Amino acid sequence: MPRQNIIGIFLSLALFIGSFLLTGHAAAYWNLAAFLVVTSGLSAVLLLSYPMERVKSALKVARNVYGSKHLGSDEIVRTLLDLSVRSKVDGVLSLEKQERQATCSFLKSGLILLVDNYKEEEIRECLNTEMAFFNQRRKQSERVFLTLGRIAPAFGVAGSVIGLIGLLMGINDTAVILKNIPVAFISTLYGLVLGNLVFGPIAESINYNTRNELLNQKLVLEGIVAISKEQNPYKLERKLASFLSPSERVGNTDALRNITRKYVQRKKGPVEPKNMPEQNVSLAEAS
Repeated sequence: MPRQNIIGIFLSLALFIGSFLLTGHAAAYWNLAAFLVVTSGLSAVLLLSYPMERVKSALKVARNVYGSKHLGSDEIVRTLLDLSVRSKVDGVLSLEKQERQATCSFLKSGLILLVDNYKEEEIRECLNTEMAFFNQRRKQSERVFLTLGRIAPAFGVAGSVIGLIGLLMGINDTAVILKNIPVAFISTLYGLVLGNLVFGPIAESINYNTRNELLNQKLVLEGIVAISKEQNPYKLERKLASFLSPSERVGNTDALRNITRKYVQRKKGPVEPKNMPEQNVSLAEAS
């Protein structure tokens, strides 16, 4: 998660919690009975709705969404351009080493297909299938948190009903009334906070991350197919740039020229500074 988001979350939560403390009675917002009503009800719904393996998988996805660093589209474009020039200079089989070093699992899958000499149609079929099932698995995990977010306020209301029933049963006893009023109100608060501040945002974050990952996977797919067709890296750069926002496109052409120069110089051996090629290196030399 970006550092700005983390700082913003802490500041927002500090203000949110501080608003409760302004009443001067912080302990009044804690009620064990209300907490147990809401959390036990949510646990029962969760286990009635999904197998334990799906629940664990959803928790793992949520942890990865918030805890793992994700590659940006511009980084993927530059990686694909590097692979494109490398394949032209050293041959496709030189990408086998890159396959082992790849940190992105989808890119690794694409490189395996490329090195194993799969045809364009086969590469598209394999990678599109992987994208479809990735999307399906993420939707299932998102659904878990959507269910919790939808149900949490209902159990808050259930806790309120329980508190009101207890209040009515002790209508002539002030001690019983004072004991049940907090349950009636605080359980509703717990349900609303859990549903709208915890589970809802987690589901939305999974959805956003999934859409972003699918865009990056589509980017990788088009790059791998272009490399398999031995497309000119400059044409590939123009094609991949369409996946990026205008601000992200800046510098890709220069980066490609630097990458090309690096591989051409390595292929030719050491070059004297005065004889070094200009930035517009001809890719005919790299072929």
